[in-house]
Amino acid sequence: MNLGCFSTSLTVKDLQKSKEFYEALGFQVFHGDESQGWLIMKNGNCNIGLFQGMFEKNILTFNPGWDQNASSLESYTDVRELQKTLKEKGIVIINEVDETGSGPGSFSMIDPDGNPILIDQHV
Repeated sequence: MNLGCFSTSLTVKDLQKSKEFYEALGFQVFHGDESQGWLIMKNGNCNIGLFQGMFEKNILTFNPGWDQNASSLESYTDVRELQKTLKEKGIVIINEVDETGSGPGSFSMIDPDGNPILIDQHV
């Protein structure tokens, strides 16, 4: 099961301070919109998202169809197929994606320790 690009989505109190902190660690802004309260930062193959006022908790995020540079992959497992497979394995899905659709879509789950996981397909 290939879940695609992995990143950690961090809920931050002050986007500018968090941006400066992660820049000091060698991260660079890769994508995002500060006026909307979010940035994606990159250091090598490590991606983090900074989100102010959008989420309650930090989230583990996977993007089917993308590599670590947000480039589309020729071959990937669609978000709907991932959801179906996980449900068959007994994983409880919240915020389900419509399995009859195609293209972008997302669903969420919570791991046994209460950590939110977002599967968010953009292609």
